[in-house]
Amino acid sequence: MNRGVRLLIVDDHMIIRRGLIQILSEEEAIGEILEAADGPTAMQIMRRVAADVVVLDVALGERDGLDVLKTLRAEFPQVGVVMLSVYPESQFAVRAIRAGAGAYLNKGCAPDELVEAIRKVAIGGVFVTPSIAELLARSVRNDAVRPAHETLSNREFQVLKLLAQGRSVSDIATSLSLSANTISTYRSRIFDKLGVASMVELLTYAARHDMLEH
Repeated sequence: MNRGVRLLIVDDHMIIRRGLIQILSEEEAIGEILEAADGPTAMQIMRRVAADVVVLDVALGERDGLDVLKTLRAEFPQVGVVMLSVYPESQFAVRAIRAGAGAYLNKGCAPDELVEAIRKVAIGGVFVTPSIAELLARSVRNDAVRPAHETLSNREFQVLKLLAQGRSVSDIATSLSLSANTISTYRSRIFDKLGVASMVELLTYAARHDMLEH
């Protein structure tokens, strides 16, 4: 691309956005860099000036990054998406790539790795680290016996993460701009799908599957 890759950085922390802009603006391959603090703003920008690549945080406060990814893929199937997160690869990488992301990187990655991922997804490719390649291979091999949380919808998975953090139903409802009854319904579905009968059992499940760090 002669003009360089037009980039949209979506992260709810200004210091992260500005740090990424400072790093990436020094790269010849990167052209215009846009920024958004949340999903709705990101979609407004995309509808006005379509970016080539979106660098998207997994955790976006009120709207889960995986939900934004789903919307992006539906409305802009040509856009490349690099998911950037503090969460371990084992939690989200396979889910993100299956949902249409072209790359999944931890926020602790080297700048060169991020630039390479952006270059790759900008031309329609997929950038995977060796550890994610192993996770993908394992998920394909074990599809018949996937962990129960892999059967959750993106919204159910988001509620599971918040429950695992010790958040109350009312607190989650406020955070996600949903009713407490809706969150209670999601919680019931999660309990059913995970085969747990109480919050203690849910937390035990979450601990077993490395979901309690954040």
